Amino acid sequence: MCSHFESVTKKEIIKKHFDAEVTSEDAKADIWPGYKGLLVRPAAGSGREAVSGAFGLIPHWASDTKISRHTYNARTETVASKPSFREAWKKGQHCIIPAAAIYEPDWRSGKAISTRIYRADGHPMGIAGLWDCWQPDKGDSVLSFTMLTVNADQHPLMQQFHKPADEKRMVVILPEEQYGDWLAAGPSESMDFMRQYPAEKLATMAQEAKRVLFLD
Repeated sequence: MCSHFESVTKKEIIKKHFDAEVTSEDAKADIWPGYKGLLVRPAAGSGREAVSGAFGLIPHWASDTKISRHTYNARTETVASKPSFREAWKKGQHCIIPAAAIYEPDWRSGKAISTRIYRADGHPMGIAGLWDCWQPDKGDSVLSFTMLTVNADQHPLMQQFHKPADEKRMVVILPEEQYGDWLAAGPSESMDFMRQYPAEKLATMAQEAKRVLFLD
């Protein structure tokens, strides 16, 4: 499960790595459930747009936005049937979440140590997600998104995180060459992209350690 990540917000990086134009100015960089981060999706007409949405998918039937505290990740095993996600999955409302890094707790020492996980080559992650639009009784509509996850019990890196007795999960990190295919894929093709990202292409750093600068 991923409840905390660093969103990529710089327009030049979004353009270079995701071929999208940023159309929102209110996205934050440090994202927790309910916060606004950027998501990349097909733009009306042609091309791609990077727009801000709440982290935690808010389905059309929700009574308020509080549900986003529990819908920031969608399990691929149940996404097609779970009420919170099934309509977005059925409609193929795919998006890519640009992330500089995600954070997970390492419990191997007996206590939780927040660990920064990022691509070893310094490029941003493109995480597979779903988006939806919620319309309250009053006010503007609210765009939101969730990250798709797969089992990681046998993943050489991601099996290190969360409590020993908990199931290990990881977000679906897409290879760059699949960005266009994922955004254009229909509902019947969605599961073809749900794969683990290779451990050797990821790097980690305890949150207490010195931060590294990348994404030049």
